[in-house]
Order: sequence, then C-alpha cells, then structure tokens
Amino acid sequence: MHCLRVLFYTLTMPSPSGLSLIDSFNSEHRRRFYEGHWSLALLMILIVFLSPFAGLYVASLFGAVIGVLLSFAAYYLMPFIWRTVGG
Repeated sequence: MHCLRVLFYTLTMPSPSGLSLIDSFNSEHRRRFYEGHWSLALLMILIVFLSPFAGLYVASLFGAVIGVLLSFAAYYLMPFIWRTVGG
C-alpha cells in the first residue's frame, strides 16, 4: 500500500523545469524568464511597442487595436512557447 501512495504522489508532482500555460501568466515566472533571456526581452520590447504602429499603418485604428492585443499576447505567452519549442 505504501508503494501505491508513493507512486500516486510522484505522479501528481509538477515538473520543476516545465512551465505550464498558467505559469506564463505568473509575473514572477515571466520576470525570471526575461531576465535569463535578454535577447528575447529586447525583441519583445520591440514587438510590444511597434506592433500597434504597424497595425495602424496597415489597417488604421482597427489594426492598431489588433496590434496592441497581439503584442500583449506575445509578451505573456513567449515563456510558454519558448519552453514548448525547446529553446
């Protein structure tokens, strides 16, 4: 019976190296990720600030709104995507 409890406990423990989608919305995980990946942090700064202007240029005000939404989605999801792809 003790073996079953140990097996059940190890199966429910989260992986310390893995990053789930929910963890990418945690500010502490995101901060540590961007501190460890300076080049990606600079790229995300450029994407966050330039996407609304690119959207404004391409599709006027609606494009600017879409650019803002996509830039923030990229900022929050980049740690998860980077770990999933294997970066």
